[in-house]
Amino acid sequence: MADKELVDIPLWQKYTLSVEEASKYFRIGQTKLRRLINENEDADFILWNGNRPQIKRKQFEEFIDKLNVI
Repeated sequence: MADKELVDIPLWQKYTLSVEEASKYFRIGQTKLRRLINENEDADFILWNGNRPQIKRKQFEEFIDKLNVI
């Protein structure tokens, strides 16, 4: 499939988000997100692609719904 045929999927429809995408979607700084990832490396909202973390959007939403402060 040629690049021009690829369709950008809106962030709210993606299953996983990169740290950059999650930062925009959740309005949380990338540094803070990386710290959350490092502090919760085995959390169910993280999918490791090699050494690159992907944020599982719905699971992360559930995780932050339980927090009062981030």
